Amino acid sequence: MSWTIETETLAKRYGDVTAVDDLSLRVAEGEIYAFLGLNGAGKTTTIRMLLGMIKPTRGSATVLGKRVRLGSREPWAQVGYLVEMPHAYPELTVCENLEVARRLHPGTERKAISQVIERLGLAPYAGRRAGVLSQGNAQRLGLAKALLHDPKLILLDEPANGLDPAGIVEIRTLLLELTRQQGVTVFMSSHILAEVSRLAQRIGIIHEGRLLQEMDVAELERNRRSRLLVGARDLETARRVLAAAGYPGKILPDGILELDQTSAIERPEDIASLLVQAGTPPSRLLVEEEELEQYFLRLVGANGDKQ
Repeated sequence: MSWTIETETLAKRYGDVTAVDDLSLRVAEGEIYAFLGLNGAGKTTTIRMLLGMIKPTRGSATVLGKRVRLGSREPWAQVGYLVEMPHAYPELTVCENLEVARRLHPGTERKAISQVIERLGLAPYAGRRAGVLSQGNAQRLGLAKALLHDPKLILLDEPANGLDPAGIVEIRTLLLELTRQQGVTVFMSSHILAEVSRLAQRIGIIHEGRLLQEMDVAELERNRRSRLLVGARDLETARRVLAAAGYPGKILPDGILELDQTSAIERPEDIASLLVQAGTPPSRLLVEEEELEQYFLRLVGANGDKQ
């Protein structure tokens, strides 16, 4: 397999603070890799090291087959990026900002400006000064600059910042098109977890500078907890009946019986039959799957329920 990004025991310390700790990951060519973590987990520091903006304390990073070195120009001709807040010359228009960006990438034709403006929905704002753009349109301008020169790799730090729901869908569609039709690799950090699950082929979860888990979307679905919620008029009797049949459960504070056995979750009709036969038919049967946000917080221990 061809790796677009490789890191080996990458680490960054600031005095006594370890921002990134022995990070080893690989991102395949043409995939969308989502990098998840709480604020301060080390996401932006990692992206800055991948871009050669800051020097790692130890370890190494390789991007598009080239070792990343502080101040090196390789391989940035084929990389687009948006890190933290998008930057622009506030007194220049959208078009003028993109012209400045174009000149930084020799060989990029002038028509690329109009093409990326159309692609990012910036046509109504092309003549508007960047300093008066809304946060969402400033984000679109930042993305336009990242995509202007048709890069092979795009590094995005919170690409949906400031976008409304329609804008988020547009960016999702754009990124999927880039990977599927042009083979572009996308490495993105995000806190919009539901959006990540729709976009990414693989997900890495970082916490306190360390990579806790890497998985593909199918594995994520398997790891998320499921449960069967059962309602009944006489909940205590229902609990005893099901426990005697091999389905021990607990009554939750909101007056619902929770079962977590795989057999109960996969065949709730068996639970219903047992209760009907015992004379305490269910008033509610619901298979509930753990939300991505809940899974993430459980994994990092942010809700006091560490795996």
